Amino acid sequence: MDHPDFVSALRGAAPYVHAHHDRTFVIAFPGETCARPEFDRLVSDIALLSSLGIKLVLVHGARPQIDAQLAVRGIEPRYVGDLRVTDEATMDAVKAAAGSLRMDIEARLSSSLANTPMGGARIKVVGGTWVAARPVGVREGVDHLLTGMVRRVDFTAIREVIASTRIALLSPVGYSPTGEAFNLRNADIAQAVATGLRADKLIFVLESDPGTWDFTQSAGDAGHVLLGEAERLLEGEQVQARLTPEDRNCVRAGLASGRAGVTRVHLVGAGTDGALLRELFTRDGCGLMFYTDEDYESTRDATIEDVAGILDLIRPLERAGILVSRSREQLELDIDTFSVLVRDGTVIACNAMICFPEEDAAEFACVAVHPAYRGHDRAEALLKRAEITARRAGITRLFALTTHTSHWFVEHGFVPGGPEDLPARKQHAYDGSRNSLVLVKPL
Repeated sequence: MDHPDFVSALRGAAPYVHAHHDRTFVIAFPGETCARPEFDRLVSDIALLSSLGIKLVLVHGARPQIDAQLAVRGIEPRYVGDLRVTDEATMDAVKAAAGSLRMDIEARLSSSLANTPMGGARIKVVGGTWVAARPVGVREGVDHLLTGMVRRVDFTAIREVIASTRIALLSPVGYSPTGEAFNLRNADIAQAVATGLRADKLIFVLESDPGTWDFTQSAGDAGHVLLGEAERLLEGEQVQARLTPEDRNCVRAGLASGRAGVTRVHLVGAGTDGALLRELFTRDGCGLMFYTDEDYESTRDATIEDVAGILDLIRPLERAGILVSRSREQLELDIDTFSVLVRDGTVIACNAMICFPEEDAAEFACVAVHPAYRGHDRAEALLKRAEITARRAGITRLFALTTHTSHWFVEHGFVPGGPEDLPARKQHAYDGSRNSLVLVKPL
């Protein structure tokens, strides 16, 4: 990376560094990911999150490791649907697999060699018997024996750990008050912990890449979708049939967590280097995110705090002669006439609506959309908002002046006019040297 790219990337990530500091993230990853040669990179990225002041709870799976232990013992794995049946012999394999894998993860997180990405990190990892479990009992006519479900979690203990800048690590095992151990699904633990801690984010690292799931291509640009839409997309039988058992568990747990109050749930693929960092520190991420806070992307009246964002949008268009130049001072004076479309705190589109009540007219002006978000009807959304606002104010027609985009206005119901169709005050201010086209839309 050359110097300008590095500086640009660092500046682009800075708002997220500030936003994520001191927040609580629960990250779940399957045993398959732990077996990947690239797992060290994921561990390094997790350590980086901790060093940036993010409170982390990790929940690992162990499905392939358990199956490997069963193979050594000559035991055939048994499943009913996506749920393992765990007898005494299988539970011994679960303990061996989970214990060994846990020690391996702890060792990797604790590494701080100078020639590695975790050099000098001094990450501390803590575990405990924080998850109480009970048997799932008989499902589909089959007693699942020592397969369990989460009964309760010691959230106080976990909060104490993450408040002291240590990482909490949970394995897919729970314990009963009578001293029994139960085999649990890591997605179930992640769901329980994220909802109980009121985590800011629940993140599932998957073996598949959610960004390429064909049935999520309608999930909005950049794979960001409201929880209700995510439920519609992901809970159908045909969609569920195309997911792996691990992915089904994670999707189910993620949707349930969203319904229980976790505002952001992320699904990212383990196969893409740096996917976790890209998902968390870039505006568009690289996976699939569903969210419950409708203000994640919203249209609203502009405030004085939006001036800098609006200027970033309109300055390139002013230099190209598409928009009339406005000084910062003038923009601040006119800010009450602006609407903005904001995505995750960033202004990505704007417009002004200047009213001429004496002639029941209003100008739809200064329309700008960030280049990365064009082609998704955001300018149309701003126009619809302006029309609703204008009608409520008794405005009977909108007009626009343009030199470059007359076709867009025509496509959205405007008809060609002339300077004589402008309100009197606007006629006096009309700049003939620009020879702007006048377009009018009756309301």
